[in-house]
Amino acid sequence: MEQQHPGYIHSTESFGSVDGPGIRFVVFLQGCPMRCQYCHNPDTWKRDKGHPVTAGELLDKAERYRSYWGEEGGITVSGGEALWQIDFLIELFEEAKHRGIHTCLDTSAQPFTRHSPFFDKFERLMRSTDLVLLDLKHIDDGQHKQLTGHTNRNILDCAAYLSDTGIPVWIRHVLVPGITDKDEYLGRLHRFIASLRNVERVEVLPYHTLGTFKWKQLGLDYPLAAVATPTAEEIRHAEAILADGLD
Repeated sequence: MEQQHPGYIHSTESFGSVDGPGIRFVVFLQGCPMRCQYCHNPDTWKRDKGHPVTAGELLDKAERYRSYWGEEGGITVSGGEALWQIDFLIELFEEAKHRGIHTCLDTSAQPFTRHSPFFDKFERLMRSTDLVLLDLKHIDDGQHKQLTGHTNRNILDCAAYLSDTGIPVWIRHVLVPGITDKDEYLGRLHRFIASLRNVERVEVLPYHTLGTFKWKQLGLDYPLAAVATPTAEEIRHAEAILADGLD
């Protein structure tokens, strides 16, 4: 396979256990168009930073840990926003499938559009993608714009496309007290998820402040400094709403 597009890598994790099934080699790519107020990796925002590698080089590194993956494990590519490096991602996943490696894409889907050239590339990428972890930040478009700086319309359209094509999806939703935890929003998100035919799992991720030191290092003001992490009861409440009737 001719490899033409190097990937800009922020970091890797050899034994990921929360980013897809089994034990996984997790790749964090550079670059993200969104500016989520709770982002814990603002150092990934710039696209062309990091260490450039080819798909083959990265998979050679990943396969050093293959004996630990078992039947369910493989590679997960996250970010930043992995779709911002879609050319590299296509090469990586196509080579991974050639090597018999399970592929998982962790994305917020902000770059998604049904217009070419992106859509043609996305369709090609999905042919070598086994699972998508889709991060839905907020169901309300206005609130989504405040939280991330971008609309959610194309993101919800991506979810609909994945449903229509039957690609397995795990939905992820960060529970932020006072922002995403209102029953109105959780109910609307539940109804949207229930309209999809391909959702295998819904995960509620509790908001945390572990990345605030990175904002400080970059000279940025952290906008949610006064927001507390959700309680266990608040998490259970959100899980009950979002998972209702989805089994």
